[in-house]
Amino acid sequence: MEIPSSDGVLVNTWDDLQGRTLASFRDRNLLGRIMKSPVYSIGPIVRQTGGKKGGSSELFNWLSKQPGESVIYVSFGSGGTLSSEQMTEVAHGLEMSGQRFVWVVRAPKVRSDATFFTTGDGSEDQSEAKFLPDGFLERTSEVGFVVSMWADQTAVLGSPAVGGFFTHGGWNSALEGITNGVPMVVWPLYAEQRMNATMLAEEVRVAVRPKELPTKAVIGREEIAAMVRKIMAEEDEEGKAIRAKAKELQRSAEKSTAEGGSSFENFARVVKSWREARV
Repeated sequence: MEIPSSDGVLVNTWDDLQGRTLASFRDRNLLGRIMKSPVYSIGPIVRQTGGKKGGSSELFNWLSKQPGESVIYVSFGSGGTLSSEQMTEVAHGLEMSGQRFVWVVRAPKVRSDATFFTTGDGSEDQSEAKFLPDGFLERTSEVGFVVSMWADQTAVLGSPAVGGFFTHGGWNSALEGITNGVPMVVWPLYAEQRMNATMLAEEVRVAVRPKELPTKAVIGREEIAAMVRKIMAEEDEEGKAIRAKAKELQRSAEKSTAEGGSSFENFARVVKSWREARV
């Protein structure tokens, strides 16, 4: 409600990523009656890696032994949960894909639509084996690493071994994936994630997504395996284009916040307006 009376709006994005959307915000003919405040894109701003690398030296030791860009990181965020049925399909899909993976497993819920945000109360038994198909951990022990509840996402995505990101598509996660040059499988669950998934897959083209919304149907293991292989397998032509675009946007993100870049200059304008207002 207060945005129209503000002196400006700072947005965590950059011109190369969302140029068309930002142009609309800045078009007085389109939004002049609603959005009178100037809009400044000053991103990407992402959380920096913690000093302890997620508290799991075992995980990072395992990653250090994997080939470059061979691992897909699977995490649906701190509030994203799957039904037991969907978790089973994801497990089988990862196994069928034949790709290495790190999977952050959270306790499944009866509901899988995740229309509400929940991080759990810590009362559930978090033993991974309890939630996963019989024999899954044993069969994938050579190619997979399962983490309970949480991992330092920025540190994992920054690992040279990681070459893909299976994500709920929250904006912070999307930016962390892009700034590390990692293509994505987007799996929208709640809030703005459906819109993000459409943008990342259809407009920016750094991701693939399921044919049906995961909140409306259980996505089968065959489709999950196909999506993972598409962004990870070197021989997939569409996947090559997606991976190349991810690397291109990574370089663009770095340039945008460097001196002379679009986000650098936009924030300089904000600072200048503050200084002038104080005179």
